[in-house]
Amino acid sequence: MKNIVNDNFMLKTDAAKKLYGYVKDLPIIDYHCHLSPAQIAQNYQFRNAFDLFLGGDHYKWRQLRTNGIDEEYITGNADDYEKFKQFAKTMPRLIGNPIYHWTHLELKRYFDIDVALDENTCEEIWNICNEKLAREDYRAQELIKRSNVEVVCTTDDPADTLEYHKQLKNFKVKVLPTFRPDKAVEIGKDTFIPYIKNIGVNSYAELVAWIKDRIEFFNSYGCRLSDHALEYIPFAQGDAAKVFELRMSGAELTQEQIDVFKTAMLEVCAKEYARLDWAMQLHIGALRNNNTPMFKRLGPDTGFDSINDLCIAEKLSAFLNNLETNGYLPKTILYTLNPKDNYVLGTMIGNFQKGPSVGKMQFGSGWWFNDQRDGMVEQMKTLANLGTLSCFIGMLTDSRSFVSYPRHEYFRRILCDIIGTWVTDGEYPEDYDTLKEIVTGICYTNAKEYFKF
Repeated sequence: MKNIVNDNFMLKTDAAKKLYGYVKDLPIIDYHCHLSPAQIAQNYQFRNAFDLFLGGDHYKWRQLRTNGIDEEYITGNADDYEKFKQFAKTMPRLIGNPIYHWTHLELKRYFDIDVALDENTCEEIWNICNEKLAREDYRAQELIKRSNVEVVCTTDDPADTLEYHKQLKNFKVKVLPTFRPDKAVEIGKDTFIPYIKNIGVNSYAELVAWIKDRIEFFNSYGCRLSDHALEYIPFAQGDAAKVFELRMSGAELTQEQIDVFKTAMLEVCAKEYARLDWAMQLHIGALRNNNTPMFKRLGPDTGFDSINDLCIAEKLSAFLNNLETNGYLPKTILYTLNPKDNYVLGTMIGNFQKGPSVGKMQFGSGWWFNDQRDGMVEQMKTLANLGTLSCFIGMLTDSRSFVSYPRHEYFRRILCDIIGTWVTDGEYPEDYDTLKEIVTGICYTNAKEYFKF
């Protein structure tokens, strides 16, 4: 059976096809991902197709489990080919799932494979991929360059030495760190005390000083963004230093005390971000590590997370308003994992827009469970309805995979199809000079200017 990917894939109108012609060859700015800086710096060579397509990809692991595949063939010790074969067996059943589209885009773009992946084509595709992966021009750095990537922003703990970023200073593609201080903020988690002890901090004042110092260090390596994963939005005022002392003494904290500390730490960070003109990313609403036995067996980020159901508007407003009132609200990108909050974020960003930045407050692209066609369409239509879609900074991979860059193609096709339909339906004039500016902005220029890369 033929690969579904063709020139007009997902483009249903002539206007969409014309618009896609403007953006298809634009460079990629991947301003948020989870690629390993070590693998990039060491120019990692993938041992086979399983390693490339399924190593660490918990999106795919979830579907394998749903299809009744034993864990031995997912994260266990089974032979790599047998694991890949189980993925191939699952693939035809993923009708309507973005993994079906992503995988076939990846096979087409990186390996020029024009047949659909299934149990019958598995061995052929396995051999074609492995033959190319054995070549020098299919190592990690070459895959990034092959993808027409201009900037990669990894996700890094404040304690990281950034040694691999230093090694990559002469790499053709900018590989920049992103400041992710969750372990220093999440005082209620079991990881907090070991983390604090590991960094050698003995008081709240020392922690604040350490955070500020690390932000400066990251800034010296070209960092332009931070990232915070928030299960909910905290906002409470109080004595954060006292809460820190209580926690380090082994005391159990109330929810109010936890929120006092988290609010204070986020404010410390935000003030520094504003000073340095960084963008602050807030990823809101994941319910993590739901399956205790599997968490104990495999750890986090292995496919056992889902969407939380929260009321986020009031505290998010209070948090942002407090930063704005005190004069240090940085450029901010808000992401929601629960699409019920699309209109909350779509209207919230309008409360705090302020020049001279264009689109200072951003409603982030469909994230995690929402970076599929319907999720992207709803996010962009919400933004268009409530704000200014033309100022949107567009797509990111949020991925650990070196062949996830066709997700930008996927996004660009979806964007052009939406706007092309509006033009075809007479809801926007056939002003292709303006339309070109809009789509190229969303796909490339807006992010480049917003982050000042």
